[in-house]
Amino acid sequence: MAIVVEKNGRLFNLHTADSTYQMYADEYGVLLHTYYGKRIDGENLADLIFQVDVGFSGNPEETVGNREYSLDCLPQELPSDGVGDYRESCISLLHENGSMAADFRFESYEVFPGSYKVAGMPALYDSDGEKGETLVITMREKASSVVVRLCYGVFEKENVITRAVRVENRGESRVVLDKCLSCCLDLQFGEYDLITFAGRHTMERGPERNRVRRTKLEVGSMRGTSSHQYNPTAILCVPDATEDYGDCYGLCLVYSGNFTACAQMDQRGQTRVLMGINPEKFSFRLEKDDCFDAPQVILSYSDAGLSRLSWQYHRILREHMCRGKYQHAKRPVLLNNWEATYFHFNQEKLISLARQAAELGIEMLVLDDGWFGKRDDDNSGLGDWYANERKLGGSLKELGDQIHALGMKFGLWFEPEMISEDSDLYRAHPDWAITIPGREPNRGRNQLVVDMSRADVRAYLFERLSDILEHAPIDYVKWDMNRSICDIYSRQFAGDRTGEVYHRFVLGVYELMERIIQRFPDILLESCSGGGGRFDAAMLYYSPQIWCSDNTDAVNRLDIQYGTSFFYPASSVGAHVSAVPNHQTGRVTPFATRGHVALSGSFGYELDLNRITDEEKAMVREQIADFHKYYQLTHEGTYYRLTPPGGRFCAWEFVDEQRDHALQTLVMTSAESNPLPVHTTVKGLSPDKYYRCSADSQIRTGRTWMNAGLTLRKIPHEYESVLIEWSAVDE
Repeated sequence: MAIVVEKNGRLFNLHTADSTYQMYADEYGVLLHTYYGKRIDGENLADLIFQVDVGFSGNPEETVGNREYSLDCLPQELPSDGVGDYRESCISLLHENGSMAADFRFESYEVFPGSYKVAGMPALYDSDGEKGETLVITMREKASSVVVRLCYGVFEKENVITRAVRVENRGESRVVLDKCLSCCLDLQFGEYDLITFAGRHTMERGPERNRVRRTKLEVGSMRGTSSHQYNPTAILCVPDATEDYGDCYGLCLVYSGNFTACAQMDQRGQTRVLMGINPEKFSFRLEKDDCFDAPQVILSYSDAGLSRLSWQYHRILREHMCRGKYQHAKRPVLLNNWEATYFHFNQEKLISLARQAAELGIEMLVLDDGWFGKRDDDNSGLGDWYANERKLGGSLKELGDQIHALGMKFGLWFEPEMISEDSDLYRAHPDWAITIPGREPNRGRNQLVVDMSRADVRAYLFERLSDILEHAPIDYVKWDMNRSICDIYSRQFAGDRTGEVYHRFVLGVYELMERIIQRFPDILLESCSGGGGRFDAAMLYYSPQIWCSDNTDAVNRLDIQYGTSFFYPASSVGAHVSAVPNHQTGRVTPFATRGHVALSGSFGYELDLNRITDEEKAMVREQIADFHKYYQLTHEGTYYRLTPPGGRFCAWEFVDEQRDHALQTLVMTSAESNPLPVHTTVKGLSPDKYYRCSADSQIRTGRTWMNAGLTLRKIPHEYESVLIEWSAVDE
């Protein structure tokens, strides 16, 4: 069994194939975290907790003078606020009498087969062949009727353990939840680095590695989304951990809104890592019998470095978070009209693009922003989800039928969560926008945010989007979100409930997305928030691919896609070939390089095909052929990071499940006079199989290739790239 309970129901071992997570409810009902690491036999490790009288660390009243027992020094599963643990807490309560203490003690447990659900939010689910197992531990607050249910899910084969929290008010008095984090990981021994993923719009998810010390390390978002600036993921690892060596702990929050992730060493050298909803500007009122669900955190452990940790996340997200028709079905190669036309298109331009795309083998045309309402720039029209038939030269159905007649699919862009003040919707319902009465709002991209916490707003959006999707032949939807949220206020959740609005907004987005994909299960939904502003595990529950970044520059994409790969599979990465000079950076890179970089994702184009050369058109055909040829490798294979950013070249590799086929991509990022050889490592081959390398036609064993590597016979010029294949052959 994956979950083993012993010691009269007080010792809990959660076993995966290669790891064990252990907890113990001690004689005072404090749920102690005793171990997380390489798999053990399950003996009680509570004796590893060294207890000593620590000055200024107080003692609970049950200890009856035992000055060596203090919550301030113990590794805990649910550290609470205001009762003697002065470190960062997971949960904070405001009681009706104004007190703010929260002291939760073990009450009971239950184990059941299958994975648990989180009300109103995404969570890992069971597949037909692989099912999880669930442990729920009930903790009761000592001086009130508040109960916490700690949910632990085990996916044994995938080496994944999940955590989530439900808070229930079983008393008569109102309680306000001021903080509710989903996960605490207390590690008693060792030094660690914390790797987080930071950036900005068009430069997302760059890894940053810092040593965990007594100064708190914290990242997070207060933008209403998971954000371009920080990603809701983190890795705790030993200081000498590499791609192939060392203990690594991953934390991945299944949430698309404000979050926090922090790590700190305490006075005794213990390391505490926490993750969950950002407590700033958060509160949630719980009346009698109300409950609150915190989002899931996906934990995974590797004793063999960062690569193995990434593979575990790639597999669990691909197999147990992504859903629907396109979870494994081949994605169509698309052409998005945005960088080809921006707002300046008509039917003739669109059909011309589609006709040229069809001739080159592109499978879908996506019509981006500007097709609806009064929308010839980004200053008006958002919310008026009615086709501008004057601009389109007819209905969306007529346009879609013409595109389908060319043998192509048809996709459409929406931005449902936004509203323009110059729109019929805003003039009819100004109260639907998130603004503070009596205060001039902050505008982003000259637009406001629509209040997704309101059921009437969601009903309108569902009606409008459904009407469009029902009456036009639409195969794909790009769901965008192009600003951060501030001026937080809702007319339906005002006063002392304003602290609920950020979270209710996210729940509203999830509800609307769920209704859309259930109503239109054959549509491929791609999530976007100015590119990578909402690239998180929760979005993958609704959209199996996410527009990775608004930056389409192939060289910048090397860093962006590198950082993304630590948690997210390549199949989730929207990646396109765009024009040069690049519209974001002005850089000029070879057409082949742009294609090679975009092949490591869900592939498409973002340029005017009528303006490229005949030679480039021939390359489009070749790139599309490569996309289909290598699809199983890039979308279902094992991914290896071969080089970190910042070197002379960047290289990465995919290997298929049978280890018969490998594909390495190498991009030269800088040039130098009298250059040194370009030598790459090779990974993932079967040691005893023989492989032919496409770079030099040499046949060697996998062991030799992996130990000796490959030296290129020709050094690529700056920004040039090469694809290198290894194919298993008979001896």
